[in-house]
Amino acid sequence: MDIVHPRIESYLRSLAEDGEPVLWEMERRASELQFPVVGLLVGRMLYQLASLIGARRVFELGSGFGYSAFFFAQAVGPGGRVVCTDRSERNRQQAEVFLKRAGLWDRIEFHVGHALTVLQQVGGTWDVIFNDIDKEDYPATIELAYRHLRPGGLFITDNVLWGGRVLDDSGDDSPATRAIREFNRQLFAHPGFYTVVYPVRDGVAVAVRRPG
Repeated sequence: MDIVHPRIESYLRSLAEDGEPVLWEMERRASELQFPVVGLLVGRMLYQLASLIGARRVFELGSGFGYSAFFFAQAVGPGGRVVCTDRSERNRQQAEVFLKRAGLWDRIEFHVGHALTVLQQVGGTWDVIFNDIDKEDYPATIELAYRHLRPGGLFITDNVLWGGRVLDDSGDDSPATRAIREFNRQLFAHPGFYTVVYPVRDGVAVAVRRPG
């Protein structure tokens, strides 16, 4: 199921394209490998959200080879910090190549390992936590993100509409789909977050950490 009509998405992409060569190389690489990335429209949304709250510290739960980090690193500016996580050393190396060429690598700290474990080890308080890990692990991210976000910080999660498979009548009862349904339910019910879902690409949940 297309969340956004393909012609509408193509129109919006045509408006958003800015000719950044490294970004297009990353998209081509993702296409070659059939590797999922958030895409241009969500990437620009991440930049805007981080900029709106003046984010200087961003933690990514799942980074691949740095596509979303490209936008966050631009948003945090010189002296800002984006911590990336991925289980693949090859992805880390590829991210370094791309983000060095973009002039952004000095804002990146890339850890190879399980994202949730790395967040617990690194600790600290963050302006933005971005969640794009294995879907079965989504429910486990909520309390951890809450503990590590500042009041007014953003917990942003990709793929929460899951191509429409989250609908009860979708016929999909896979572990990943069940986990995303449960994640959505828990996140909206959490008293410490105020959550909305933007129907962009595959659905992006944005939860603001309430004070207290």
